[in-house]
Amino acid sequence: MGNYRSATRRASRGGMAFVFSIVAFCAFWNGIAPAAQTYETSGDDRKVISRVDPEYPDALKRLYIGGVVRVEVQVAPNGAVKSTKLLGGSPILGQSTMKAIKQWKYAPSATEATLTVKVEFDPHR
Repeated sequence: MGNYRSATRRASRGGMAFVFSIVAFCAFWNGIAPAAQTYETSGDDRKVISRVDPEYPDALKRLYIGGVVRVEVQVAPNGAVKSTKLLGGSPILGQSTMKAIKQWKYAPSATEATLTVKVEFDPHR
């Protein structure tokens, strides 16, 4: 009986270590950012008139998985978002980010613009 208990303790500790290493790897791979949800835009200097924050999935937040998501955004001359394309980051956070960005409204301009939006998710906030 004593060997069984010590074996199960070792297995459960090994299992927890495995889970922790997976979470740490995912956090490293996604590049956890020090800020909460911060935004950075490169490309045209189109100003955002209205912004919808992306949802942070509870499962990822609970596991302290965050990261950086980069999205290419096509903006129409009237300021509406025409399309989005995930360039990098977690696919789950990327889907949430693209869903939110499609609701953004930019300042009108004479031409169409292509922007790159970078969103950082921090699970510690």
